[in-house]
Amino acid sequence: MDPITRLRDTGLGPEYRSDRGHIVQDFYLPALRVATRYDRAVGYFTSSSLALLGQGLDDFAARGGVMRIIASPYLELQDVADIEAGYALRDVLERAALRDLCQAIEEPCAARGLGKLGQLVATGRVEFKLAYVSSGNRVGMYHEKIGVFRDDRDLIAFKGSANETRSGLVGNFESIEVFRSWDPRDADRALRISQDFDNLWQDRTQLLRVLPFTEAAKQIVEQAARSTANRSDLDELPSDGAPMSVDQSAGAHRILTIPRDLRIRDYQREAVQNWFARRGRGMFRMATGTGKTVTALAAAAQLSAMLLKRNNPLLTVIVVPYQHLVDQWADDVARFGVTAVRAYESTSVWNQRAADLRHGLALGVTQAGVVITTNKTFGEEPFQHFLSGYRGQLLFIADEAHNLGAARLRTRLPPNAQYRLGLSATPERWFDDAGTDALTDYFGDIAFEMGIGEAIQLGALCRYTYWPVLVELDDEEAELYVTVTSKIAKLMASRQGNDPLDDDSPLGALLRKRANILGHARTKLPALKQELQRRREQGHQLIYCAEGRHPLSYENGTAEPTQLDQVMMMTGTDLHMPVARYTSETGRADRQDVLRRFSDGANLQAIASMRCLDEGVDVPAARTAYLLASSSNPRQFIQRRGRVLRKADGKDTAEIIDFIVVPPEGASALQYEAERRMLRGEFARVEEFARLAENEAHTLDLLRPLRTRYGLFDT
Repeated sequence: MDPITRLRDTGLGPEYRSDRGHIVQDFYLPALRVATRYDRAVGYFTSSSLALLGQGLDDFAARGGVMRIIASPYLELQDVADIEAGYALRDVLERAALRDLCQAIEEPCAARGLGKLGQLVATGRVEFKLAYVSSGNRVGMYHEKIGVFRDDRDLIAFKGSANETRSGLVGNFESIEVFRSWDPRDADRALRISQDFDNLWQDRTQLLRVLPFTEAAKQIVEQAARSTANRSDLDELPSDGAPMSVDQSAGAHRILTIPRDLRIRDYQREAVQNWFARRGRGMFRMATGTGKTVTALAAAAQLSAMLLKRNNPLLTVIVVPYQHLVDQWADDVARFGVTAVRAYESTSVWNQRAADLRHGLALGVTQAGVVITTNKTFGEEPFQHFLSGYRGQLLFIADEAHNLGAARLRTRLPPNAQYRLGLSATPERWFDDAGTDALTDYFGDIAFEMGIGEAIQLGALCRYTYWPVLVELDDEEAELYVTVTSKIAKLMASRQGNDPLDDDSPLGALLRKRANILGHARTKLPALKQELQRRREQGHQLIYCAEGRHPLSYENGTAEPTQLDQVMMMTGTDLHMPVARYTSETGRADRQDVLRRFSDGANLQAIASMRCLDEGVDVPAARTAYLLASSSNPRQFIQRRGRVLRKADGKDTAEIIDFIVVPPEGASALQYEAERRMLRGEFARVEEFARLAENEAHTLDLLRPLRTRYGLFDT
């Protein structure tokens, strides 16, 4: 007997009823075995029905069958309350639909059908949409139940009482009516039902609204399919000093997994163990370049593995200062086996993906997920709403955690994070004890510390030489410096100890202005030119410029070019060195291109930047750094030193050329104290840089005359 390959040859009748047969065996399976398309619109849809369809779905999938499914999720009382309270309607409907869809996972018999559905979803051959009744400000449920099977010639349409659920197909007393396009008595009805479905799918039906749902459901269904595979046990973090496991096979679970080829250094292992010993709370004070990112992800991977054994999903939220650091972290997370949700730019770009992940975790069908965002997005209401709506296990990681101690951000730190990890080379906030205390209260004490000196000794960072270059303020700059310093002294005298020192505070603004006077000192540019000429043939050079314009431009109303523009002209035009700028205005794609070219060293000799290279950007190829501007805030100059000390192939040592502002010769006695304070601040940076440099003695000899003149041997 020839196999049946067409719908018209199946012998399907006009009606099926529970007291006269088995709807699944007698109707669904024969139709699925020959159909190439299956459209279904139902009141409630769960994938458990697909487990009952068995071999019919195997044949359907093997023939490249395509499914379109429209459902109306069952709304519980809390769902209705959320809608009435003003929650986003789409979010509530999706949450309810995902809840329905995931019920099948609790049924062992659903495994086979779910696996086949997962294959169809993965190959783009299943699409889901949600339907609901929209009338005024009321939301109703779509209860119609119709379906259409098609082959390359005919179609069968059906309608009736059976929902696409396990109970609807086998547990209840149900009936369906069937209309066959080749039967003259049924043809008009069959075509009309088919057109009704198409109108629904295209959202052309009055009183109804239909929303896409495929992307929201995709992760859940695929994860359900994977959950039927054998799971490999994951080793927990050893507490006895044994090597950390790097041979985890959790890729199928979408949890962070330490790559097999990644070398975890002993100090990184110690940091993770210390953090676990503090029950997943604390901060890593680790020098720039020592691998804070890898250490944090190793901790997150071990935590994910332990929670997976307890069947507890984990959401990891990572907050970083800038958008380009989101991309950089996302690349590292991808190496650990997870595609992160990147939450920045427009809320519409990331919010749906984040909501889908949150629902999957809450329903227990996704073991883990990672969301990475910027400080700015983190502090805004949409992201805060996303965080507050999550009730499961939460790991909160803050890169450059000191930023979150600012008054506008520290109140936004999620209280529902059971696990917390702050990362910073300098976690203390400058002149902001309240902000520093807030960080310690939230994250916990320092769990691990590694300074630059120790990192150099261990070979985690490279050795370096340090060359201070002394430059003077001109008369205008010296006068403005004294005036600003006097104002700072008055504000400092009246300042309360716990007052926050934010950039937009009066004192913060004055401190920034004074730092800019030093950073923009005009004599730095000719001195820089001399240093560049000495290294004209060398590559991989970073030039840190002062931000904005010279403060005297604002005082005098002049249009003096920015220091960055002058450096670009000097380097590229005068010295004919290939150079690129890297600023906050540089587009993301252009930034990546600049860093790639700089790393390759083929056609880019230098990068001129401002603050954008301060925090977190990986430029390990950099061998020489010119510091035209470094504030007295230790965080900035420590981070800038760390940028150039990162290890790279063929790189053994680095050079730091630091332009130190000193008072002009013959300054008046009235300026003596202000000059002394200026030198004290500059010397603090010089001392920090020199003490670990290969040529410390040279620096001490260079500064000895100035120390003698101003009595600064105590610094």
